[in-house]
Amino acid sequence: MSKRPNFGAMGGMNMQQMMKQAKKLQEQMAQEQENITAQEFVGKSADDLVVATFSGDRKLKNITINKDAIDPDDPDMLQDLVIDAVNKGLQEIDQATQQSLGKYTKGMI
Repeated sequence: MSKRPNFGAMGGMNMQQMMKQAKKLQEQMAQEQENITAQEFVGKSADDLVVATFSGDRKLKNITINKDAIDPDDPDMLQDLVIDAVNKGLQEIDQATQQSLGKYTKGMI
């Protein structure tokens, strides 16, 4: 008669332990996400002519445009400065999220 494998213990860890560990991990990830959401992130264009401030949930909270950035003869420059500041702010959020949550998702993607 052949021995049947013990599927109840996966690598020495039972299902209840695995579920407990998964719940703890989920709680830690939620807390880290809350911490990110509570932070402010700032993106600045060249010479700080445009400054965009975001909350951690990627909402634009404030944008400051220096008067030196406003040239009626060159509206494209202002547009470029705004785009630059906004993209840098969003990049700051992405980097913080990766640093904080990346340790949980490493190898999953």
